[in-house]
Amino acid sequence: MFQNICKELIDVAVDSGCDAVKFQKRDINEVYTKEFLNSSRESPWGNTQRDQKLGLEFSQDEYDEIDSYCKEKKIHWFASAWDINSQLFLKKYNLKFNKVASAMIVYHELLELIASEGKHTFISTGMSTYKDIDKAVEIFQTAGCSFELMHTVSTYPMEDKNANLNLIRTLGEKYHCKVGYSGHEVGLAISYAAVALGATSLERHITLNRAMYGSDQAASIEPAGLKHLVGAVRKIESAMGDGKKVIIDAEIPVANNLRQHLNRI
Repeated sequence: MFQNICKELIDVAVDSGCDAVKFQKRDINEVYTKEFLNSSRESPWGNTQRDQKLGLEFSQDEYDEIDSYCKEKKIHWFASAWDINSQLFLKKYNLKFNKVASAMIVYHELLELIASEGKHTFISTGMSTYKDIDKAVEIFQTAGCSFELMHTVSTYPMEDKNANLNLIRTLGEKYHCKVGYSGHEVGLAISYAAVALGATSLERHITLNRAMYGSDQAASIEPAGLKHLVGAVRKIESAMGDGKKVIIDAEIPVANNLRQHLNRI
């Protein structure tokens, strides 16, 4: 069932005009303590955290199917690894991109492994200080690996008042790199604004229905919303222009008509 949901979400992304879909990959025994995994949590897979976390992770066969399906649909896929084993697992698929989750920006060994692959990497900056970002940028620059930062506020959902979108420009000026936006807000307006402020990439969580099971549903976009978002982003990109003041050809007859009385003076 969940593999079918995954394919439906890939279809939604393709139909909406997205460039890529992104997953998360964890070795739960590396990421979580035994005490946490053995603690209680009700989910469709059982009544412990271990049951829930294992239920959320795709197997080798399922990732093979994702890889095949995305190739069939002609859309890129990649994933944010939360541990060394997971990054090594993902490497076998020869993906175009890598992703550093906000929680992992302080995991220097993982960042060094990712940077060593030389793939363009999106680095989310939620829950981080300038010192944390400085170190991440240093790792990727030292490795000569292409990257872009992503302004992120790691609350689910994020309150609009906490968006601090001007940080997109601040990060770009400080680190002289591309800066995208990874949004966890309700709705679309803040994502539109991020693109208008110069975000070079945009990441949003998506869902088939926000009433479905899952902790990120409130911060996710349903299919109709995603289609609106991508369509609007493409329009905003086209509308931004080059910032140079010129009279376009279509304005010339309008100017001649509206100023005709001035030509008689």
